[in-house]
Amino acid sequence: MDKHMCRACRGSAGSLVLDLGEQPASDYFPRWDDPGPDPVYPLQMWLCSSCGLAQLMSDPTVPEEPRGKEPASLIAQATDAVGRVAAAGWLPERGVVAEYGSPHGGSWLGLLADRGLVPADDGLEADVIVDCFGMMHAADQRAALAERVARIAPGGALLLQYHALSAIIGCGQWNALRHGHYAYYSTTALTAMLAGVGFSPRTAWQFDLYGGTVLLAATRDGGTPDGPDESVRSLLAEDGRIGTCDPRTFFGLQREVQAHAKALHDWLAAERSTGTTVLGYGAASRAVALLCQAGVDSRLLPAVIDASPAKQGLRMPGTDIPVAAPAELAIRRPDAVLLFVPDLLTEVRQAFPEVEIAGGRWVDAQALGS
Repeated sequence: MDKHMCRACRGSAGSLVLDLGEQPASDYFPRWDDPGPDPVYPLQMWLCSSCGLAQLMSDPTVPEEPRGKEPASLIAQATDAVGRVAAAGWLPERGVVAEYGSPHGGSWLGLLADRGLVPADDGLEADVIVDCFGMMHAADQRAALAERVARIAPGGALLLQYHALSAIIGCGQWNALRHGHYAYYSTTALTAMLAGVGFSPRTAWQFDLYGGTVLLAATRDGGTPDGPDESVRSLLAEDGRIGTCDPRTFFGLQREVQAHAKALHDWLAAERSTGTTVLGYGAASRAVALLCQAGVDSRLLPAVIDASPAKQGLRMPGTDIPVAAPAELAIRRPDAVLLFVPDLLTEVRQAFPEVEIAGGRWVDAQALGS
């Protein structure tokens, strides 16, 4: 097997730190009547010894994911983030902004326009470059970061939002690893990557989204006398305490894979044995590896409900479990709904009160592994 080369620093020294074996592409949802089998590919995380970037080892898949419905929690977090950034003085009056968004949807441009910022023309300079979960989808991390900083006008800033590696480790979120997501950032690794293009982090904001999300502000070196502030120093210290650059830190994450998968399978089997009706909710990428690792099929989980019309009528990759519309909640009246995206809990309880009115309950799939 060819030696892996870091997607950021091009170093070859590193360690395989998480191995989920052969998994279907989490963005390939076949038609519900497609009997399969679905193609599978190695799903592994590698940690660079030089720059500390945790990354997908290889990905022969082609992105095909149907567009999902943007969760209310993501919209609320974007509103909060823009408000906090504006209050801290990082949005210049009548400034120009360019956005590198996630292919899964969502944009901050409307919120930034409300603050007086103007979208940049394609490829041109901007005072503020915003990247919200976008850069992680780039196979070449060095080139992706270079492209972004090259567009930043003198005195401008990069605002980069990411799901923190410290949260993935601390919350046991092993199924955050998926094909198409090439990088899993610690603040330590991003600091090293930014240094390579002449930038430094200046400040950061933290959010509860996904168990721990960070918005990092960075500027060119020499553009300000200020170094990283306390918020950045605190994140770097947390990385050091958790050990985000230490391969041994990931041993617990690897152990969590089988423990979580077994807990899910055993819970579903126990519910079925008592005649309890269980449906899933949220045909998200993190559900794919979990269901496959647990060996769950439609006998244990008859359907996964999802609000995205683009996913309805398809099935979960690697299983025979169909994806159904939310109307099925009222029709099937489940005793329990297994929620694969915990951030959706408040939203789904408000949107589908009939579940609890009928005596059903929402169950956090992530918590079953705790």
